[in-house]
Amino acid sequence: MRPVPAGVAVVWCMSHEEKRAGEGGAPTPAATEILALHVSPDLVRAFQRCKWIIIAETGQDQVEVMNEMVRDFLVKHGC
Repeated sequence: MRPVPAGVAVVWCMSHEEKRAGEGGAPTPAATEILALHVSPDLVRAFQRCKWIIIAETGQDQVEVMNEMVRDFLVKHGC
């Protein structure tokens, strides 16, 4: 992994397959990929806080919440 410049943070998630490999469980049928975003540390903390609040309130898993966030971003920007 390349070094990250000062003042920049990386947000990423582990795929279900990688997470479960450590737990000894079978991989889920839905494939996931890691997305790295270079953003300020304040945005990383805000993103993590928001994500965990949504998880606690809705009962969705982490990947579902992150998929929804990315999907909302793409729709907002017409992508």
